[in-house]
Amino acid sequence: MTECTSSPLLAKAPGRRIFDARFDGGDITSDAGALLLRQVEERRSILERFAKCFRDHRDPSRVEHTVSELVAQRVYALALGYEDVNDHNTLRADPLLAALVGKTDPKGKLRARARDEGFGLAASSTLHRLELSHPELAPSDRYKRIALEGGEVDDLFMTLFIEAHDEAPEEVILDFDATDDRVHGDQQGRFYHGYYDHYCYMPLYVFAGDHLLAARLRTADRDGADGTLDELERIVPRIREAWPDTRIIVRGDSGFCREWLMAWCEEQSVEYVLGIAKNSRLVEAVAEELEEARLICERTDRATRRFKDFSYRTQSSWSRSRRVVAKAEQLVGRANPRFVVTSLDEKEWPARELYEELYCARGEMENRIKEQQLDLFADRTSCWSMRANQTRMYFSSMAYVLMSELRRIGLAGTELARAQCGTIRTRLLKIGARVRVTVRRIWVSMSEGYPIQELFAEIWSRLRPT
Repeated sequence: MTECTSSPLLAKAPGRRIFDARFDGGDITSDAGALLLRQVEERRSILERFAKCFRDHRDPSRVEHTVSELVAQRVYALALGYEDVNDHNTLRADPLLAALVGKTDPKGKLRARARDEGFGLAASSTLHRLELSHPELAPSDRYKRIALEGGEVDDLFMTLFIEAHDEAPEEVILDFDATDDRVHGDQQGRFYHGYYDHYCYMPLYVFAGDHLLAARLRTADRDGADGTLDELERIVPRIREAWPDTRIIVRGDSGFCREWLMAWCEEQSVEYVLGIAKNSRLVEAVAEELEEARLICERTDRATRRFKDFSYRTQSSWSRSRRVVAKAEQLVGRANPRFVVTSLDEKEWPARELYEELYCARGEMENRIKEQQLDLFADRTSCWSMRANQTRMYFSSMAYVLMSELRRIGLAGTELARAQCGTIRTRLLKIGARVRVTVRRIWVSMSEGYPIQELFAEIWSRLRPT
């Protein structure tokens, strides 16, 4: 990012020309589209409020990088595809990122130490301290003096979710799911999980549509539904406080079909639709439907489904009989029965519609988890302690929230309205540009060859603070 001259890199070009390449272009960034993220932040103050979840015990007279600047630097970088803290040893020289973060000296000309001149942002060693601090130890620690209060981040997820609605929704569907997060060594809480066939953590995610409500890092030596009640007891009261008449539905796969969860929902007037692991009694209950589907499948050579609605109770674990919806499906060569238990009324949700339209829609949540894990690096939990790795998950989660708000506000109705975070990054954020910093302006000269300039301008206009 520094202005310099170098020996030319020469190569033959078409015709009589030659390629003459030099590192003399001045300050050039590949991330000019991050200006859109800055517009989202101006409108929603997501990172500003996230920064307030940290407690800063540093000596103010020796602070060069505020907590707000450090937090924004880390989250913007994740959104832009820089997964490691070590990447900031290079990124710290990017004047555009420094300006987005809020630095008034984006080129680092006024740094306190000579060795830091030319670097407007913090290095990786400073950012690491955000992850490694502990609230009880931070006031007296020599280096790690900025500590995160996780409970406040959880509250912020809910606040942002509620603020995203102009009026109370008729219903909110809370999707619960667990996934694997492979560990990177002899880390605290590592455990070998037989289903995933490796050592891992097993984080719990809660989404309401595209909105992230919880990202909880857990060890893998537990039931997949553990911690679900803790999240419900936090989330449900906030929803009811904001929207007293909104119906709440809990949705999850068979890993969440637990008596204690269903009983709690029934006591709290929360609806649920949960998968059930098949067993011989359930399969026997749909024997006729399976046989009918098999005969049709053999005749047509096409997969066939039949549905059945019945009351079911386990032999010992359930406290009462409950409504079960069965999908009796015959694929070519094998039967594929599936079962769902629900508190929803049959008149409102007939069997086929409940299974195909309501329950199967939970698969969309898996795309949100993939965005978290693959596009925004929530699986980069390579610190030793669980607490530090949870902090990393929070950073990735806020990067997701920022990108999700860009999608919700800026991309609605466009060709990218349902694009995933990785696609949004590639199409809208990764734009080459030259950056010039003057007294009155920061000039960002983007590539004239950028193919969707009109769409970018439309999104920019939508994101302007109202």
